Amino acid sequence: MFEQRIEQHFIDSADLKYQAAQLLSKPIAAAVQAILASVTSGGKVLACGNGGSAADAQHFAAEFVGRYERERPELAAIALTTDSSILTAIANDYDFNAIFAKQVRALGGAGDVLLAISTSGNSANVLAAIESAHERDMVVVALTGKGGGKIGQLLRETDVHISVPHERTARIQEVHLLALHCICDGVDTQLLGDQEKQQ
Repeated sequence: MFEQRIEQHFIDSADLKYQAAQLLSKPIAAAVQAILASVTSGGKVLACGNGGSAADAQHFAAEFVGRYERERPELAAIALTTDSSILTAIANDYDFNAIFAKQVRALGGAGDVLLAISTSGNSANVLAAIESAHERDMVVVALTGKGGGKIGQLLRETDVHISVPHERTARIQEVHLLALHCICDGVDTQLLGDQEKQQ
């Protein structure tokens, strides 16, 4: 019983990834180019999201600042989800919806990228962060699902939208992680060449 249910999770996840590969390859490639242009010009990536998406933001920042699969110079990325003093001060003194937007205004500038992650596309604090990024002339790379929600409507032509064609949060998050790994791999390949992956 449970084994069949577990197997079905694997099958559903694999099916979605297979179906989404062609649809998402173009926006993921565009995200690679936007992020590469930023970090090679002295810019940085600011990443945000809630819950599992917060974990994805931190995961991405770790692989950018540390490394993905190959040794390379450090790349600038900050997860806006990690400083409990900043998060609680802003949430307490202002509003929870401002926790990312104020950090974007403090840390972001023209030439930087906001990596905005929301499975629903409707997270109010992520929407506010996107508005702040636009004020700072930053490019936004948004990872969403469920049709893109309000984020899909807020993005500009110069932004990149990676929208997973699914309604279930767990499946969307699984593809988001794959997309982030594709971005890391794409940036590394552009910087280092298409070499055999190190173990």
